[in-house]
Amino acid sequence: MTTTQLHLFNGFYLVVLAIVAILTRATPRRIEGAMAGGAAIGLLSLVIIPIGERAGWWHFALSWEPYFLTLMEIDSALTGFVFLITWRIARRFGGRGLVVAALIAMLIGPVRDYWAATKVFPQWGGYGPGIAPVLAISGGYVLVGIVGHGVMRLVAGPAEVDRLARRPWEPRQSSAV
Repeated sequence: MTTTQLHLFNGFYLVVLAIVAILTRATPRRIEGAMAGGAAIGLLSLVIIPIGERAGWWHFALSWEPYFLTLMEIDSALTGFVFLITWRIARRFGGRGLVVAALIAMLIGPVRDYWAATKVFPQWGGYGPGIAPVLAISGGYVLVGIVGHGVMRLVAGPAEVDRLARRPWEPRQSSAV
């Protein structure tokens, strides 16, 4: 992975974050919470990646230099758009919806990661043989989902009590009763 690729991903994720924020009618506090959740999973990945490498589950061609790690952390924060989506899932379906989302991530995550590692970015690294890497990836997706959504909830509050932002074309509601 190169710094140029990280800059491109940061630009792409910034656009996706803006689009998802508009579509989910996210308030500024919710956007801050989502980005804090993304930043938290970025820090968590700095623990998960070396553990998986030591266990032989995967190897990634990462530079552990401060500039590169800073770009990766910005990239992670911008992936907070995922937590804007989980916030809407929690608002509509509650905890059961989050469990279903975690199960979907647990099943799709390894398929996505193996596909990306073999077809799209094989120069970034790869996964070891056997079922252990698949289980580690699945567990990682669930863990980052729980941590990221949890941090978002700490910053933005629970989804059940938060109001959706007013659409720009909707009239303002007066606070007088």
